[in-house]
Amino acid sequence: MSTRSSSQGGMFGAPLIDHHCHGVMARPLQRAEFEDLATESSWPGPAGTTFFDTQLGFAIRRWCAPVLGLEAHVSPEEYLARRTELGADTVNSLLLGAANLDTVLVETGYRGEEITSPEQTGLLASAGFREVVRLERIAEEVAAAGTTPGTFAADFAATLQERSRNAVGVKSIMAYRYGLDFNPDRPSDQEVQTAAAQWLAAAGNEPRMDHPVLLRHLLWAAVDLGKPIQFHVGYGDADVDLHRCNPLNMTAWLRAVRSRNVPVMLLHCYPFQREAGYLAHVFPHVYADVGLAVNYTGSRSDAVIAESLELTPFHKAVFSTDAFGLPELYFLGAHLFRRGFDRVVGRWVEDGEWSPADAERVAHLIGHVNSERAYGLEPR
Repeated sequence: MSTRSSSQGGMFGAPLIDHHCHGVMARPLQRAEFEDLATESSWPGPAGTTFFDTQLGFAIRRWCAPVLGLEAHVSPEEYLARRTELGADTVNSLLLGAANLDTVLVETGYRGEEITSPEQTGLLASAGFREVVRLERIAEEVAAAGTTPGTFAADFAATLQERSRNAVGVKSIMAYRYGLDFNPDRPSDQEVQTAAAQWLAAAGNEPRMDHPVLLRHLLWAAVDLGKPIQFHVGYGDADVDLHRCNPLNMTAWLRAVRSRNVPVMLLHCYPFQREAGYLAHVFPHVYADVGLAVNYTGSRSDAVIAESLELTPFHKAVFSTDAFGLPELYFLGAHLFRRGFDRVVGRWVEDGEWSPADAERVAHLIGHVNSERAYGLEPR
């Protein structure tokens, strides 16, 4: 683990491993674009409203403003003016640096050409960096390269092997493209070829991997690869049907792959953090976090963190920010999680339910040890 000193205090004295995040924008942002990156909605709000009027917006003004040299609770106009004054490079360095991260595992499958690379993100954060690749994006690249129904499975397997050579894990957005209530069985070779023919015939110039049989095939190919598989779970943008994103829908598949000993990392999980905790409790290969949810619940994030620790074994809980585009999401994800954990666990210590030593040990497990174990990372 890194020996860099921490300015954070509390039980998370050492830097955190952010096991799921994305790059940030390296250019100036106009207000509309900033607000678009500060919401999961796909559309602007009603005329005369602002996404600063959310838990996340209030948290930005309260906690990020001082990092940029402003008073807490400044107006959105003052905050955005300060961002413009400092410039994107300085803002990114200040906020990512203040997050106090040890290592960032950066998923590159979404708008990767618009945001910083894993290496650039790590440099901004003064942290180590590794890549996580997105299964559906690789399948779309295979289609764009000219695969055929008969060669799709082999072409995908070869490309996945190559693209993941230096990656620590893969990610699935099955929740977006179908739902988590998918058929748990591995599709046959003939089913894959038939599905590939259907999908490729309809894909056009910008293929979108959304065929349920092929999505299942990608998951089983990832199991064969043997690296940790991250799943988007629960809350996301308007492209998801939230009722189909409950991780309990994956129970049969989790049973089917348990003996393969491939870590399954349930991301975000809100509002299903208790369900995810149950799955992490009963299945030895399942881990869970509440990244993304912590940012978007802001001053109520303590409750989300507390609920996530009800059933999740402490050796199966991991930390992430799911930051994308805005460095504010890195800083807030880390700050609010540290604060929430200290408040929640601090009460348990005060009540005599936990010992101070156990609280410190669990903080280390969640902060870095569990991610090091799941992803095979060497301590820095």
